[in-house]
Amino acid sequence: MFMMSTDKTLNLVTSLVVQLYERDELIRQQQEKIQTLQDQLAKNSQNSSKPPTSDGLKKPPRTSSLREKSGKKNGGQKGHKGDTLKQVEKPDHTKLHPVTQCSHCHISLEDIAAEQYEKRQVFDIPPVRVEVTEHQAEIKHCPHCGEMNKADFPVEVTQPVQYGPRIKSQATYFNNYHVVPLERTTEIFADLYGHAISEAIVLQANATLADRVQPTTEAVKEALINSDVVNFDETGLRVGGKLHWVHVASTPELTDYTVHSKRGSEAMDEAGILPGFEGIAVHDHWKPYFNYEQTSHSLCNAHHLRELKFIDQRYQQQWATEMKNLLREIKDKVEQTRPQQDHLPSEIITDFEQRYDQLIAQGLEANPPPP
Repeated sequence: MFMMSTDKTLNLVTSLVVQLYERDELIRQQQEKIQTLQDQLAKNSQNSSKPPTSDGLKKPPRTSSLREKSGKKNGGQKGHKGDTLKQVEKPDHTKLHPVTQCSHCHISLEDIAAEQYEKRQVFDIPPVRVEVTEHQAEIKHCPHCGEMNKADFPVEVTQPVQYGPRIKSQATYFNNYHVVPLERTTEIFADLYGHAISEAIVLQANATLADRVQPTTEAVKEALINSDVVNFDETGLRVGGKLHWVHVASTPELTDYTVHSKRGSEAMDEAGILPGFEGIAVHDHWKPYFNYEQTSHSLCNAHHLRELKFIDQRYQQQWATEMKNLLREIKDKVEQTRPQQDHLPSEIITDFEQRYDQLIAQGLEANPPPP
């Protein structure tokens, strides 16, 4: 009978153990990669911090709001001051509808004075059309010295034919504030005013407006830099068919938009707010924000709710559901307290913090960090 030496047997067993360990490790790594890829496929703009543009052309997921039902009926609430249409004391126009004859005996009543009037008012927009104002500057020859004299045109009248400030203001208002495309903006003028303007005029008006508001834009940036708390975010935008990013910095009173081809620190630096900002920056956990170490960072709970929604849907972990409920409860309590005072009582804050820490501990226990 063939007998293997003890040393060879030990070496063989050791080799097999090593192979089994390496195979188990490889399986574990592959399982992690598969899980990561599956999680990425399951994430969308509704249950994560991914922007809506990342959903692509596939059918978007059915929207489910993160807000809880308030239980209120649709429409205006009790005690809400409505905007019901009411008659005015001095209408712009009055149309009299006379009684010319008696409806019973048909005798003429044209010379009979009215005893009273029933009034009804109609609110509407009068017909609008583009008006042309011709400016004529007099030219006179001086009979005394022979000098030829010409009157000055108003400073805003610089061309033989041009558009006035109101029509250009409306064009850029439609195109920028209401995000109406160029072609449709020109169609609006043709449909409403019977006068089609060119896309070039809209672009020229936009450029003029940008130049005029530049001092205001710089003042807004400076005010944001000096604010205590500022919200930061970024979202995709197509410029010339290519993906760009709109970088937003805002407070309840101020908003700055910066369009850039990049999403990260290069664009944030050029936007010119974060590099000098030393307050509290509220944002999602997009890594480039943390490059600004002179600021304090506060992560947005709206994004937290989306991430918690993903964990709840994907893994059915109870702590995630309870954390969603806690964050909503904190928000509701703050809104209830704000009309009376600007902060929560210390005992309520302590209770919220303890419950928050307990749920974080449960989350870490359910999802231990990798070795």
